Amino acid sequence: MLQADKLVILDRDGVINEDSDAYIKSLAEWHPYPSAIEGIARLTKAGFTVAVATNQSGIARGYYDETTLAAIHEAMHEHVNQAGGKLSHVAHCPHGPDDGCTCRKPLPGLLTEIRDTLGLDSLEGSWMVGDSLRDLQAGTAVGCHPILVRTGKGSNTEQLLSQAGIDARRFDDLSGFVDWLLG
Repeated sequence: MLQADKLVILDRDGVINEDSDAYIKSLAEWHPYPSAIEGIARLTKAGFTVAVATNQSGIARGYYDETTLAAIHEAMHEHVNQAGGKLSHVAHCPHGPDDGCTCRKPLPGLLTEIRDTLGLDSLEGSWMVGDSLRDLQAGTAVGCHPILVRTGKGSNTEQLLSQAGIDARRFDDLSGFVDWLLG
């Protein structure tokens, strides 16, 4: 049975792949960080379960649709599988910031979806890796250890952590976190 401390939840854009202020609107615009793909594989091989929680408001904004998102996520799974890793669940929020949903980070809805899908009672002690304040806020709301990576928007987010009251470990990228966690 999965233990919460063996679960790593990742944000997608800025953690697994390059981020874009213009949104990732097509498979051609999705560029994974090779070290992140390898990091996911290393986690899997070390007995960790890896899941993804990603806000995708570009759907609500009409920039792309669920079919395009599914193609991007299929490619993400293929890259991870080819490296010897596995993503156990990918949860996404298709809503815009003013839609009043319960899934959009910083709310913890995506994380509770992951918890329920994976059959956990709690996420207390699991890991939430993100590059934005809302990623870490969602994680701390459900008891995850917050991890900030400096890729994507992470360098800018780093300055906001203390005023937000979040004590997060910080790493240059996902691979650096994996080195530390497995070290």
